Amino acid sequence: MTEDVPENAEQPKRKVKIKLNRPESFKQCYAIGAMGGHSPYDFRICFYNDTPKGVSEDNEQVVERSMETEIILSPLAAMELSKWLNQHLNEYEAVFGPIKGKPQPKDEKSAEDDSAHLQGYI
Repeated sequence: MTEDVPENAEQPKRKVKIKLNRPESFKQCYAIGAMGGHSPYDFRICFYNDTPKGVSEDNEQVVERSMETEIILSPLAAMELSKWLNQHLNEYEAVFGPIKGKPQPKDEKSAEDDSAHLQGYI
C-alpha cells in the first residue's frame, strides 16, 4: 500500500556531504593578475605572472608575461564565483581594512588589454 502525498507537501530536506579530493596532480600557482573574456556560452579567466626583463634598446620597459592557467566557467558558475569573491573581499576588508590599489578610470583603459597596467614594474 502506497501513501498519496500532496504535491505541495514539503519533502524532507536531504543533507549533502561533499568529500574533497586533492589528487597528486593538484597544482597551486600564484598569480599577480588575470585577464579573459566571455562568449554566450562561457567565461574564461587566464591567470598570469609578470617578470621584469629590463629595458630594451629603444628605452622601453620589457616585461615577460607567463600565462599560468586558464579557467573556463559557465555563466552560472561565473556568477557564483563573483558572489563568492565579493563575500570574501568584504570579509577581508572588515578584518584588514580597505585593499589599496590604483583604480583606473574606464575611459583610460587600454583598448588592447583591460589589465595593461603593470603594478610595480613601470
